[in-house]
Amino acid sequence: MVRRILLMKLTDQGIKDIKNAPRRIEQAIKTYEKMGGKMIGFYAVTGEYDYIAIGESPSEEVVMAFVMGLSAVGSVRATTITAFTKEEFAGMVKKLP
Repeated sequence: MVRRILLMKLTDQGIKDIKNAPRRIEQAIKTYEKMGGKMIGFYAVTGEYDYIAIGESPSEEVVMAFVMGLSAVGSVRATTITAFTKEEFAGMVKKLP
């Protein structure tokens, strides 16, 4: 599984329609799960970003399709980051020369 962290910022459209944000969030999570993904966590945050989501996906293609669809709705803009577990990281470090 591919783990991704999505960093999201509301657009002007998203801010104008903030009262419907909880419904849109639930809808997006259901769509992601139908695509084969698993939402590990979703957070509304303060600071540079408005939301952070952590999810697992069967492939990069699923992540890309989901993020394109999410952005096409027009309420958020997303940046994705690949995430590795501490065990995966330790395995990478062991392979260093």
